[in-house]
Amino acid sequence: MLLYCLYLSSQIDKRFSGRRWSIPSRVFSDVTILYPGQKINRTLFYEKLHRLGYRGVFHEPHSKGEFRTLGASLELFLHDFEMPSVRRQGICVRIRFVENLIESIINVNNGDPIPILELEPEEVMLFFGHDRERRRLVSINQVPQHVIYAVLAAEDSRFYQHRGLDPLGILRALYTNLRYASIRQGGSTITQQLAKNYFLTPERTFFRKLKELFMSLTMETMYEKNEILEIYLNEIYLGQKASDAINGIGEASFFYFDKPVEELSLIEGATIACLIRGPNYYSPYVDKTRCKKRRNLVLYAMKDKGWISDEELGDALLSPANAVGYESYGKKAPYFIDYLAYQLTTLYSPQDLSSLGLSIYTTLDTQVQMAAEKALQKGLVRLEKSNPTLTRQDLTKKLQGAVMVMQPKTGYILAMVGGRNYNISQFNRITQARRQPGSAFKPFVYVSGLDKFTPASILSNKPETYEVDGTVWEPKNYAPVSEEKISVRSALAKSINLGTVDLAMRVGLDHIAATANLFGFSIPANPYPSLSLGAYEVTPLNLARAYCAFAADGVLPFPLSLKEVLDENGKILEQRHTSIKRVISPAKAFIMSSMLRSVVEEGTARSLKDMGISFPVGGKTGTTNNFKDAWFVGYTPNILALVWVGFDDGSSIHSSGAGAALPIWAELMSMLPQFVSGSWFKMSPGVVKRTVCSESGDLAVKNRCPHPVEEYFLADNVPKDSCPIHRWVRLRHFMKGVKGFVNPF
Repeated sequence: MLLYCLYLSSQIDKRFSGRRWSIPSRVFSDVTILYPGQKINRTLFYEKLHRLGYRGVFHEPHSKGEFRTLGASLELFLHDFEMPSVRRQGICVRIRFVENLIESIINVNNGDPIPILELEPEEVMLFFGHDRERRRLVSINQVPQHVIYAVLAAEDSRFYQHRGLDPLGILRALYTNLRYASIRQGGSTITQQLAKNYFLTPERTFFRKLKELFMSLTMETMYEKNEILEIYLNEIYLGQKASDAINGIGEASFFYFDKPVEELSLIEGATIACLIRGPNYYSPYVDKTRCKKRRNLVLYAMKDKGWISDEELGDALLSPANAVGYESYGKKAPYFIDYLAYQLTTLYSPQDLSSLGLSIYTTLDTQVQMAAEKALQKGLVRLEKSNPTLTRQDLTKKLQGAVMVMQPKTGYILAMVGGRNYNISQFNRITQARRQPGSAFKPFVYVSGLDKFTPASILSNKPETYEVDGTVWEPKNYAPVSEEKISVRSALAKSINLGTVDLAMRVGLDHIAATANLFGFSIPANPYPSLSLGAYEVTPLNLARAYCAFAADGVLPFPLSLKEVLDENGKILEQRHTSIKRVISPAKAFIMSSMLRSVVEEGTARSLKDMGISFPVGGKTGTTNNFKDAWFVGYTPNILALVWVGFDDGSSIHSSGAGAALPIWAELMSMLPQFVSGSWFKMSPGVVKRTVCSESGDLAVKNRCPHPVEEYFLADNVPKDSCPIHRWVRLRHFMKGVKGFVNPF
């Protein structure tokens, strides 16, 4: 027996001296910032509060996690919030709205205004091991004494008197069970339960029971009582949240009462203690009456031991067995999480992610993610209703779409929707699909020519043929355009193919390819002329990233999904910062944004105005041959969003970028007023404004050019000559009256 106990002691020491539990790593969204003067989508905001575990009440909030709406005001008792850069104790705040505008935020306790309020990150997912256990480790010093008494009363009232085996407890349990002719009490001590749960299988055999006995005696010899109890409190199974097991009192306190274990009341502690016997049988989420009956038995046992008074018992018995409630959400932002997980595998193994208890903070904005998912779903359904030929009965072949939302200056990925339904298809069309961008590629052709051409330069709109590898290629416009000449600005705004090809051939395809590669594309050498019309495959992620440079003063950001990784003690293990490189000058970026704004105001995306988008936007539609792909990439100084619509097999969707993708973009942006300031980019140094003739592109002659327009130019590429068409208009008019005059013009 002694030798066997020595063997058991080595096994126990080996387990206890290492990592005692596999703690799943938690993935969090970014924080949500609120401030007076900010517009918000109140529907999405309240949805976020519910996902964060806040619950509505009718009384004045007095506990963390409660909120009450009063007319135009919201009273919110904040949770505690701690990150390396932020630490905040939960306080009650009052947020006053004027429609969708935050008018004020004040601290209810002292009436002080709060200039900026940060809502805590939202838990997005956990990296589970095979057991799918949710657990928050707590120290025995964090657990209130009345909660410890409740656990002892429920499971082992003589825990501090016995040495792992309690003969009196066994006799008492036997007497009680015989008296009631049913199993009312168990004879196992807390140490025995820990040995069974922590080391042994649940099989009911004499040998397993004997091993449990010896292991309990050995544990009691090796460790102090409080250490055994601490391990037990962190180990016990206390319920189920969907497919996730709730283990340990730390996790249970949040699951049932939305508070840390330190704040559990007597009633709440007794409720958790009563669950140990049968978590899913006595759960207040399953049967409140049954739970209350079992909880009251625990309270009576506490009174019998002298751990609570008659008054405390009387008050507690009258209280109902209520829990805060919970919602079981599916996998949130699944395509984003897959993208993040792929990046994390370069830093941590799957085993580490499911066992080290890491806290992973991301760039995800769950309000933007929800808006993107809703906008895409509604948009695809709307397209199918408007054109029934797009409807497919096979769920794997249905019309698809993808949405990507970024902060242009930081590269933060705010939302990623890689498909219509993750449960049906996990293929991420944002990162994995390679599609032709069509006209959405044209801005990179135009930016390549800004050193030689200006927005006012005149391009040819005449049909031309080109020979490519012995094959004749004759580009055509999407729709007939009567003018034989057109300005650079108009050619981009109206997506004129012939004008774009004319520009590309004059700039040089190799130069365009080299410029585009600076933006993150991988265009091979000796490209075909069709490159200028987007006949080159890209991923939506790369396309969205490239557009960021126009909105970020010419700086190309690296797409960022991960911000920080913390270990279980809150120490920073990884910290990612914005990574950028300059690809064009701020002056060129401003001019390109100006031209892309013309796309929205007078070009292919002008229907945005009819969709309620009244703020300044720059962007570009894209449509590929036979309507296989529909695109729109649009941005403001604060946010950029890309939308793609198409079939995975390349079937025609019978709609353009303006008809299919643009309405989804408009719906998305209408749900995100917090990102719409209504401002536009300030004119960069190196940019000048001049009045030019719209017909010639040269400096307008005052009172002579019939259609002068103001245009932006690079400071070193400003037209120097006056308009040759209208410069001598008065002289020509006079000479027409001179006999024998022949007009040389």
